[in-house]
Amino acid sequence: MKNGVNMQATLRAIVLCSFFIHYGANGQAQNNTLRDKDGCSYTIKRMPDNKIWMTANLNINIHGSYGYEKAEQKNNSYGRLYTWQAAQAGCKLLGAGWRLPTNEEWQKMAKWYGGVRDDSEDGGKAAYQALINGGKAAFNAVYGGSRDAVAGSYARVDAHGFYWTATESDAANAWLYNFGKNGKILNRHQDGQKQIAISVRCICDIVK
Repeated sequence: MKNGVNMQATLRAIVLCSFFIHYGANGQAQNNTLRDKDGCSYTIKRMPDNKIWMTANLNINIHGSYGYEKAEQKNNSYGRLYTWQAAQAGCKLLGAGWRLPTNEEWQKMAKWYGGVRDDSEDGGKAAYQALINGGKAAFNAVYGGSRDAVAGSYARVDAHGFYWTATESDAANAWLYNFGKNGKILNRHQDGQKQIAISVRCICDIVK
């Protein structure tokens, strides 16, 4: 009976995720993509941690998200930048089962490729190489930089790829992951101010 219950739970989770994969006229999934309410398409992939991850940055236009001024090409390749609250709301808009990954989930996924700087033998270099755009994991992280909450200015574009997690470190800050171009390492920080805007990847559970 226990196996039957586990199988039912697995099937329900798979249906939730698969329902939002974009299908063509013949009913076949087209390159494992999903589409948001704005019509933006995203590539998605089942990663070694048994979760479906977006392999492109979130680009849905909602309150608390920001595009790059006069840079449509960057919007297309880098997505939009989101405050911490907007990041969670944006992932939920993708449909049932989709959400912002936690610090633990980011760490676990990265560990399959060597781990982040404080959880690896090489200072986060192998994970960086695997998960950055063009890497073997086909995760395709990019250097979207950040947007300051007060001045509204953009910084570190094409130098750092910052990604939110759902995990708070305190009332004003949350954990984020940082792909650093110069050092070529994957790092994480617990002092990401929730009001700054950075990039987002969403996940969907499929197997416990």
